[in-house]
Amino acid sequence: MDGTELVAKIFFTWLSLVFGLILLPSAFGMSLGISEMYMKILVKTLEWATLRIEKGIQKESVLKNSASVGIIQRDKSPMEKGLRGRDFELSDAFYFSKKGLEAIVEDEVTQRFSSEELVSWNLLTRTNINFQYISLRLTMVWVLGVIIRYCVLLPLRVTLAFLGISFLVIGTTMVGQLPDSSFKNWLSELVHLTCCRICVRALSGTIHYHNREHRPQKGGICVANHTSPIDVLILTTDGCYAMVGQVHGGLMGIIQRAMVKACPHVWFERSEMRDRHLVIKRLREHIADKKKLPILIFPEGTCINNTSVMMFKKGSFEIGGTIYPVAIKYNPQFGDAFWNSSKYNMVSYLLRMMTSWAIVCDVWYLPPMTREEGEDAVQFANRVKSAIARQGGLTELPWDGGLKREKVKDTYKEEQQKTYSKMIVGNGSLSTDSD
Repeated sequence: MDGTELVAKIFFTWLSLVFGLILLPSAFGMSLGISEMYMKILVKTLEWATLRIEKGIQKESVLKNSASVGIIQRDKSPMEKGLRGRDFELSDAFYFSKKGLEAIVEDEVTQRFSSEELVSWNLLTRTNINFQYISLRLTMVWVLGVIIRYCVLLPLRVTLAFLGISFLVIGTTMVGQLPDSSFKNWLSELVHLTCCRICVRALSGTIHYHNREHRPQKGGICVANHTSPIDVLILTTDGCYAMVGQVHGGLMGIIQRAMVKACPHVWFERSEMRDRHLVIKRLREHIADKKKLPILIFPEGTCINNTSVMMFKKGSFEIGGTIYPVAIKYNPQFGDAFWNSSKYNMVSYLLRMMTSWAIVCDVWYLPPMTREEGEDAVQFANRVKSAIARQGGLTELPWDGGLKREKVKDTYKEEQQKTYSKMIVGNGSLSTDSD
């Protein structure tokens, strides 16, 4: 009995500290300065660790240039230049093979679906430098960091995440029982904001918002680059949105069904998602009501590794209405926010997130954009994508993020085959042989 009472006292003391020091301040959007103090200590520690590493490495230039060193030395000259001015020879097969290998190894698509490499060690991952033993003090700091992250931060973050999700499900379910009114809408937004702030605190999130005068307005469409599922939490902490997505099962399905009772989110069945015209119709009906929250859409359709912006699907830009672009850029020094869904499941990803130092990011609200006269949906999508890439300091790529899981389309292969044929025929070798 004494042991049970002791456990109960520890449990209630723990919850009291969580409620008093973190939960209530985050619910009201306030801070007691604990997070700021933690971040200052963390920054100083990482700066000290970086200096120790630099002193321990003999060739300092390797450290500075490691992030840009590739596996191969790529020949960037076009194939037309390599075959210009001579007839086709059998040995050209080796040239084509070399070009093909260069396109496969470290191509600019697949490397966007792996974690961003760091120049210096952040006491979390080894990065591509593969740090070994540097010094006893640095090793002791790393061990201390593991203890803090797994024995202190992880239980605290799991507690906050559980409370945040529980409050979201319970709160939205209760609000959903109320009749439609302005009071219900206000209460729904309050529940969403409060619970998302709690969940962000569960990740030790530090978010810097810029140009808030351009925040998305009701009846509009917010589009943003996509790095992680927590992009939704990051944005909802500063304002509510109507989510668009596929219906899920399990815990995610419970959350979706609870949320849609309180707020007009747009969830689609798998069969409906394949019907592009039905999706566009549902979204047009939503933005036609200027009292409804702005729709939040990630046009890339998949998570990219915080270095680039890939092709925006045109469907989001065929709906009409005002587009509010948002650029999100995470600081990889404190934790890797990228979700490689083909490598980690959701549980593994959340464990990695909750055992990182913190999630730090910048959010830029860009001026609203509308489709210009004579501009088609693809051109409009590319213009919005370029604006987001410039503001976030991200590389702009034309490739479809769907290549993360799908095979290259046959039409792309046929285009390359036609290019090879034109080069060979153009050099005159085939026509000479036929004569």
